[in-house]
Amino acid sequence: MSSGYNDESLQLFTLNSNKELAEEIAEHIGVPLGECTVTKFSDGETQINIEESVRGCDVYVIQSTSEPVNENIMELLILIDALTRASARSVNIVMPYYGYARQDRKARSREPITSKLVANLLETTGADRVVTLDLHAPQIQGFFDVPIDHLQAVPLLSEYIKEKDLQDLVIVSPDHGGVIRARRMAERLNAPIGIIDKRRPKPNVAEVMNIIGEVEGKTVVIIDDIIDTAGTMQLAADALVDQGAKEVYACATHPVLSGPAIDRIQNSKIKELVVTNSIQLSEEKQIDKVTQLSVAPLIGEAIIRIHENQSVSILFD
Repeated sequence: MSSGYNDESLQLFTLNSNKELAEEIAEHIGVPLGECTVTKFSDGETQINIEESVRGCDVYVIQSTSEPVNENIMELLILIDALTRASARSVNIVMPYYGYARQDRKARSREPITSKLVANLLETTGADRVVTLDLHAPQIQGFFDVPIDHLQAVPLLSEYIKEKDLQDLVIVSPDHGGVIRARRMAERLNAPIGIIDKRRPKPNVAEVMNIIGEVEGKTVVIIDDIIDTAGTMQLAADALVDQGAKEVYACATHPVLSGPAIDRIQNSKIKELVVTNSIQLSEEKQIDKVTQLSVAPLIGEAIIRIHENQSVSILFD
């Protein structure tokens, strides 16, 4: 934790999506969170008042667009508008979890590209920079015309797995799209990788097809960016155990954990699910099988480096 950051031009604000993480980030940097109030009109419209001057300041707004997604996005857009109208020098959005990222291309006719839509909304409203963590697809960075700093949780997750001193490790990607992420972890842990070849007949429904790689007698770590309904993880763990895996651990950056996810994890062959606090977990989701690691030091250091015009990529080494 920093003892205190002396540059008064740096201000931090947060909204309702993940106040605990925002408080940790503020504590790490050594600055207090700015005062703003979020209320609602009787018809449900969001009203935000900034309770202190931001004129000439570089403001960092911490807000994941997790459930309730639409409400959190609207809160963020309203605060961005308020900050620009209050003469903030720059408005920097710190979005640990970037909602709507899964619709990043037209996979079928007449589909929207919502990750581009959200980028447009942020820029049009007045965002000058976006800091985010493990986008669902790296090409989303190209949807922005403002600077974007794309942080990675692989070093944090890898260090946790390394400290467990597991033997005969194999790092497995749950699909072809996550191979680069799995390879990054495998390189850090000096382990081989495997791939689960699956098809998805419709959203949130996965069907495991084949396992590419040797997992018999091995301790397997599945790594993904998002765990939503946990259907993929459950099927993957079952398939790996059926192929002779000794133990199965799972890692994911963003614990969306919607619908039947917690029941599936609890009843699955996964020994431990390791996630970050990019999304705040409700009490019923904090089960013994789930371990949550804090990304506050990573994001806090990134904010300091951005503010001081230093390299951010060093945080990935």
